Amino acid sequence: MSEILDEADRFLKACARRGILVATAESCTGGLIIAAMTDIPGSSSMVDRGFVTYSNDAKMAMLGVRKGTLDAHGAVSGQTALEMAAGALRNSKAGIALAVTGVAGPDGGSAEKPVGLVWFGVAVTGREPKASRRLFDNRGRDYIRRETVKAALQLGLDALDET
Repeated sequence: MSEILDEADRFLKACARRGILVATAESCTGGLIIAAMTDIPGSSSMVDRGFVTYSNDAKMAMLGVRKGTLDAHGAVSGQTALEMAAGALRNSKAGIALAVTGVAGPDGGSAEKPVGLVWFGVAVTGREPKASRRLFDNRGRDYIRRETVKAALQLGLDALDET
């Protein structure tokens, strides 16, 4: 099993122990987080749904991210990641939602938001959502996306350990 599948398996087992479902809200990973989870046999008992919201319109329509948030902070921001995670939780039957939004490259970066910048959001039922920021080395799009998947799954495990 690959490192990502191992991490996905650990996360899903933690969800199963707590009797909760998971949802994802993905931008820069384009569905790779939910794909890793659904590669695990038996995942249908822990996975509710995944939202791939690559565009701002999709973030607003599917997750309820506010236009004002996107205008003020941009798609790649802690505020947007929080609203994505909260929206995925609200629009699903999940007890935990993982959200990612970032700049995977090779272009699209800026001095303020360089290639490799990813914001993560984690929402758990009954708790305030949390956001965190990572800046991955610019070793290419595939590397950034893979590292984002691993980091999101680890943040999910960390959040479940707090419950």
